[in-house]
Amino acid sequence: MVCVMSFLRPSALYQFLISYPSLRWMPCQSWGFLRWPGLDGFSRLLVIVLLWSTFSELRYIPSSSMYPTLRVGDRIIVEKASYYVRSPAIHDIVTFRDPTQLSGDNTDVVFIKRVVAKAGDTVEIHQGGLYVNGIAQKEDFVLQPPTYTLNLTYVPEGHVYVLGDNRNNSYDSHVC
Repeated sequence: MVCVMSFLRPSALYQFLISYPSLRWMPCQSWGFLRWPGLDGFSRLLVIVLLWSTFSELRYIPSSSMYPTLRVGDRIIVEKASYYVRSPAIHDIVTFRDPTQLSGDNTDVVFIKRVVAKAGDTVEIHQGGLYVNGIAQKEDFVLQPPTYTLNLTYVPEGHVYVLGDNRNNSYDSHVC
């Protein structure tokens, strides 16, 4: 008796893998993922775009006022949702429109600065140091100590005091 093996017949292991339900479907065996997304896919995309535009925005760094933290030409994603829930904290980097600008002027100008004091605080700058409520602040992120002097300034309710990390080259609260 001669036993002949057929190499054309699938093996038992192959039969098991093909017949086992969880291993049967593989992405490369189905081209369904290439079909048109349909209405539900477009509605999901629309919801994602609306949420993205409401709670975040892309920004470009045009100046060196926040150097060395942010460099000229850097691109950042600004998350806007958290300040609906909480107030800015000390050392937060915030974006805002120029408060001295008239409403009809170019509203596309946005400043990016660091919060150094909150409402009710007093701010003073002298001898190259920042003093908030009379206490010298340790700031590792500042490029150089300020070369200017700022008399004691009170931060009113509903406001924050902001400065750029490049203190000597920044249009911020000490100028206004």
